[in-house]
Amino acid sequence: MSDKYVAYVSTYTQGDNYGIHIYDVDLDEGRFVLKDKVKISNSSYVTITHNSKYLYSITDFGVEAYKIEPDGGLTILGNSGINGMRGCYLSTDYEDKFLFVAGYHDGKITVLKLKEDGNIEGICDEIFHKGWGNVAERNFRPHVSCVKMTRDNKYLCAADLGMDYIDVYTVNKTTGKLKLIDIIHSEQNSAPRHIKFSKDGHHMYVVHELNNKIDVYEYLDKGNDPAFDKIQTISTVNDYFAKGSAASALSISKDGQYMVSSNAGDNSVVIFSMDQHTGEMSKVLCLPISGDYPKDACLFPDNRHLVSLNHESNTMTFFTVDLEKGLLMMNQKEIKVQKPNCIIFHKLGQE
Repeated sequence: MSDKYVAYVSTYTQGDNYGIHIYDVDLDEGRFVLKDKVKISNSSYVTITHNSKYLYSITDFGVEAYKIEPDGGLTILGNSGINGMRGCYLSTDYEDKFLFVAGYHDGKITVLKLKEDGNIEGICDEIFHKGWGNVAERNFRPHVSCVKMTRDNKYLCAADLGMDYIDVYTVNKTTGKLKLIDIIHSEQNSAPRHIKFSKDGHHMYVVHELNNKIDVYEYLDKGNDPAFDKIQTISTVNDYFAKGSAASALSISKDGQYMVSSNAGDNSVVIFSMDQHTGEMSKVLCLPISGDYPKDACLFPDNRHLVSLNHESNTMTFFTVDLEKGLLMMNQKEIKVQKPNCIIFHKLGQE
């Protein structure tokens, strides 16, 4: 029997109270079938714990926690404020003890302690980024856009889109307190947005919104002294692309072989193959997504299809993928959904 999946799509709620949409995934046809909707305000980002038992979502007042039921449905466990403005990104450590929330609007990292039952115990640390950027109206102050642990669970990396750097923190495994130990500087006015780590944890990938580039770093931990050495910079767009293009989120295929990003404004999706030894990437394709302002895009778990979340056209568009030939082929009609922003596939039947 083939594996079964659901997809969680988080959205902004404008005229609709349902911020999380749950879809059954048809792997053979590369399609979604709506299963359920969850009432929550402005669920701009969701994450699933590494034990696959719980889902957490951004909401206007903080964070909401859900238990993932065997059929993929969500049962609310509780919620917590974050003592600041609405977050934009969240992730857990690899032991699922802490939840990290990135604050774009107030330049803040909030650390929440998690209970064994998946509920949220409360805030255990708060860090405000400080400083002044270079571009008026946007990069004039800190904007924490992503918080991600290294796969060895030793360091939290926080991308600051406003300050053009990634702060690296140690995390106290008992208290959840953060301590700054390093700063990785991106190109000036590049706006680092999202971070991903390779499946083996040896490489870090940082996508930059304003210059449409991904920096690849080799990561080594030298006796509690992390080292991040840049080994590659690669563009997310073709040589000819739309003005005002903004690189969006990163996703890695289930098998760890491919990286996906999207270009809002240029309205394209880009797929890279990932060298499993060197960590460097090669562009497989960069093609239009038949929608407006893709905020996220993701390969299906079997790499045969792709879905794009098109924020401004209020659609999800679906494609059959030929990774060997570098082709996307439109797969049936778009699905309407208001202001989609983030997608996660979840395999059913996981213990």
